Amino acid sequence: MEIGQLILDPLSHGFFVRALVAGALVGAVCAVVGTYVVLKGLAFIGDAISHAAFPGVVAAFIVQGPYLIGAAIAAVATAVGIGYVTRRAGIRADTAIGVLFAGTFALGILMFSTIRGYVGDLFSFLFGYLLAISVEELIGLAILSAIVLAVVVVLWKELLYSTFDPLGAAASGLPVERLDYLFLGLIAITIVISLQAVGIILVVAMLVTPAATAQLVTVRFASLMGLAIVVGVGSAIGGLYLSYWLDVASGATIVLVQTVMFLVALALGPRTGLAARRARGRRVPVG
Repeated sequence: MEIGQLILDPLSHGFFVRALVAGALVGAVCAVVGTYVVLKGLAFIGDAISHAAFPGVVAAFIVQGPYLIGAAIAAVATAVGIGYVTRRAGIRADTAIGVLFAGTFALGILMFSTIRGYVGDLFSFLFGYLLAISVEELIGLAILSAIVLAVVVVLWKELLYSTFDPLGAAASGLPVERLDYLFLGLIAITIVISLQAVGIILVVAMLVTPAATAQLVTVRFASLMGLAIVVGVGSAIGGLYLSYWLDVASGATIVLVQTVMFLVALALGPRTGLAARRARGRRVPVG
C-alpha cells in the first residue's frame, strides 16, 4: 500500500476524523496546562486528580447523567480540596494529594462495586475510547478546551509570574492564592478533557510528557510551550494513525509515541544529549 493511501484511507472514516480533531485538541490543551504543571513541580497532581474523577464518572453512570459533568465535578472538587488542605492544614502538597487521591479513588471503587454485572462503558474511562468519540462528545470537548485556553490567554502574565516567583507576585498585589485555586481547576478540567483520549490510567502522561520533552530542548517559556504543543498534537495524530494501522489501543499508542519522543530528546537534545556532550568535549580547560 502506498504512503498516500496509508494516510488518506483512515480519513475516509468519520470516527477517525473525529478522533483526530479530539486528539489534537487534547494534545494542545494538555501541553499548555502541562507546561505550568511541570514548571511548578506538580506532576503527581495529574495522576491524583485523574483518579479522583472516577467516582464522578461512576455517579454519573448510576444516575444516568453525562459522564463529563460527573467527572468534572469530582475532579474540580478534589483539586480545590487539595489546595485548601495544603494551605489550611500546613502540610506538604504531596501529602495532601496522597490522602485525597487515595480517598476519592477508593470511593469510586466502592461505588463501582455496588453496580451489578459488567460495565463496559465505565472500563472505557480507565483506558480511553478516543476512536469511539461521538459528535456530541467532541462538541463538549471543544467547549471545555476553549474555556481552558481562553483563561490561560487572559491570565497569561499572572499565571507566569505566580509560577516563577509566587512571593514576588504576592508582594506586587496579585491574588496568588486565588490564582492557585484557579490553576488547580484548570488542571482538573484538562484532565477531564483527556479522559476520553487515554483514560484515567494514562492521563498524567498527556499532561506531563510533552512539556517535559520540550524542557529538554529549550528553557525559554514561550518556546517551551510552543514545542510542547507540537509534541502533544503531533503525538496524538501519529499515535492515532499507528493505532489504526496496527489495530491496537489508541490511548496507549499515543502515550508510547510521546515517550519515544521524550527519549529521543533526552538522547539527542542540546541540553542532555549527544550535542551537549560533544559541546562539552570541545571545551578546552583553562589553566
